[in-house]
Amino acid sequence: MVSEYNNPRTRYYIYAVAVFVSFFVLLPIYILVIISFAPSSQTIDIYYPYLIPTKLTLVNFINSFRGVGTLLEAAFFKSLETAFIVAALAILLGFHAAFGLNRLPLRVNSTLIGILFFSTMIPSITIAIPISVTFLKAGLYDTSVGLALAQELVVLPLTVFILMGTLDSIPKQLEQQSRVDGASFFQTLYLVIFPLAVPGIVSAFLLSWLMSWDEFTFAALISPVHPTLPFLIYLYASSRGGSILTGASFALLVTIPVIVLTIILSKFIKGGYLTSGITG
Repeated sequence: MVSEYNNPRTRYYIYAVAVFVSFFVLLPIYILVIISFAPSSQTIDIYYPYLIPTKLTLVNFINSFRGVGTLLEAAFFKSLETAFIVAALAILLGFHAAFGLNRLPLRVNSTLIGILFFSTMIPSITIAIPISVTFLKAGLYDTSVGLALAQELVVLPLTVFILMGTLDSIPKQLEQQSRVDGASFFQTLYLVIFPLAVPGIVSAFLLSWLMSWDEFTFAALISPVHPTLPFLIYLYASSRGGSILTGASFALLVTIPVIVLTIILSKFIKGGYLTSGITG
């Protein structure tokens, strides 16, 4: 039987929708690049900016980052360090939590997932202040580890939810057959299930990393002395009069690592793992 997606009219419709969506997704990035690298005389200084600039320049970047080189480098690497700690910790805790929850009755694991998501319903600023006081006493204030632990409150529930869908898509017969063949529980978990769950784990890792990379509230309250990149951008963009050129340059700097990491991990990402086992 010929698939409905092999119909030429259906394919054209899918391509048209894909082009339309891609245009609106990529257009802001394109405008950001133009404002960052084109002379202001062709962008923000005229009523009708050039869609395709005739000149490119680094003057906007140089002016935007002048005087913040060392602080910018420190903020950039602190954001990277924090994001990778958050993502690694989310996978370490989330994989085992998702595996355990998947083995519980549906009513029980649904209740526990609801409890996990309860922390995401509370505004971050409400819990950031008492956490900052606790971290100050524990020596974790203004550190990457302390900030990562705070951000984990928001990241971990979603990671568990995604990984539950990933593990639910793996046939349980594989686990049972592995145990019958003599594998221990841990051998089955790490040598059979974990490799099969890699695409979903990578998806959860990337999402956790992205959530930490641009997180602002915890960064502002728990790490204000040595800021992360989003908080530093806010400080300097606002202190310089909210310049569009400064904002665009900083925003592009934040976007580049996201694009690079997404491209590197894209071959592992599959949309089906983001549904958490929900089927129609």
